[in-house]
Amino acid sequence: MDMGLISVKISDMKIFVKVKSNSRENKVEKVGDCDFIVKVKALAKENKANFAVMEVLADYFNVPFSAIRLVSGRTSKRKIFEIGGI
Repeated sequence: MDMGLISVKISDMKIFVKVKSNSRENKVEKVGDCDFIVKVKALAKENKANFAVMEVLADYFNVPFSAIRLVSGRTSKRKIFEIGGI
């Protein structure tokens, strides 16, 4: 009987985010199965809010920053992120 290794790939999860920049606090609110509102203190200038959102999401999902990828919406308040390893 062969007891070879079984590899399992944990699939990536896509989430839909509405960003509220220039907020009083960094906060994640889950409003649906894959829908979130993310508030960040950073301004929406020079990609600062996008990086802040990625940091807040990494902390919320307990994954490294490198596991968060912005799929679409770089200049929009509505964004799609992919979270790896969930």
